Amino acid sequence: MKKLRVAFFDAKPYDKDFFNEANKKYGYDIRYFQSRLSENNVIVTKDADSVCSFVNDTINKEVADELYNNGITLIALRSAGYNNVDLKAVFGRIHVVRVPAYSPNAVAEHTVGLMLSLNRKIHKAYYRTRDSNFNINGLLGFDMAGKTAGIIGTGKIGILVAKILKGFDMNVIAYDKFPDRDNDKKYGFTYVTLDTLYKESDIITLHCPLTPETMHIIDKSSVKKMKDGVMIINTGRGKLIDTVDLIAALKKGKVGSAGLDVYEEESEYFFEDYSSTIISDDVLARLLTFPNVLITSHQGFFTKEALRNIAETTLNNIKLYFEDNKLPNEICYRCSEYGSKEHCRKERTGSCF
Repeated sequence: MKKLRVAFFDAKPYDKDFFNEANKKYGYDIRYFQSRLSENNVIVTKDADSVCSFVNDTINKEVADELYNNGITLIALRSAGYNNVDLKAVFGRIHVVRVPAYSPNAVAEHTVGLMLSLNRKIHKAYYRTRDSNFNINGLLGFDMAGKTAGIIGTGKIGILVAKILKGFDMNVIAYDKFPDRDNDKKYGFTYVTLDTLYKESDIITLHCPLTPETMHIIDKSSVKKMKDGVMIINTGRGKLIDTVDLIAALKKGKVGSAGLDVYEEESEYFFEDYSSTIISDDVLARLLTFPNVLITSHQGFFTKEALRNIAETTLNNIKLYFEDNKLPNEICYRCSEYGSKEHCRKERTGSCF
């Protein structure tokens, strides 16, 4: 029996390690490609059965058309986010599945790590002491206890962030279009309006999906409503923040610090080594000059547990489709378009198509 073939794009050494280990159970023919999926290399999928892609792979209409012509019927995303996929272009032709929750703990813990590092300047202290400089001038922080943290988006990650911050004895408030009325009581946080969250928060952290409604949820108009010196954390999606407006607020001191694990135009740089070249993105280059900005390269998910879950769920998604004709983690175009399952054909008939 011929092995099922998977074209695997944007493959890093750690991807190969964890997927090869997980694949011992499945026995698929995984063909790793270091390059990202795009119009330039989609031709290599011609003899594959499925495509495995990541957040910086481009699946626009042109790529979708070529995948369909090559006989691809399943795109298995090894991520939770899917804003790099033109769902309208693939709808009715190629199924798209994802890994909805590989490790909420990983992202939540990284979020709080950014807060602590920015507040107590731990990253700066590390470099000072490495140079035998034990001066603590400029490293002044604040007690997190008693301060107010505002969480935008209370899915699995947002809830865990609330739980951790309550452990610091912080006052936690939250905004979500669809409030979780069980967990707010369980973990002791309070839902407020978005304007109230902007006004009252000492720290604002973003954990909402990227939609037309949430794009640039942090911009000059929302920053005006915030406390002077507010800390902003983003481990969600880069386009939740208007970076030009953030830079303006940092220059004025309105925003006191920012911790960013994501960036609007990150696909050009994140996950790659540009240490020996010049960054041509002027906005990113400007961000990197601020002493009160801490940027990490979309590594919030990057734990052993998360990578194991990603590999296992992705390969199981492929198995469920090709062997059992099941798609429990399918992304439905109608659901993503309308934000509700009431329009979803899958809910009514068992299939999105």
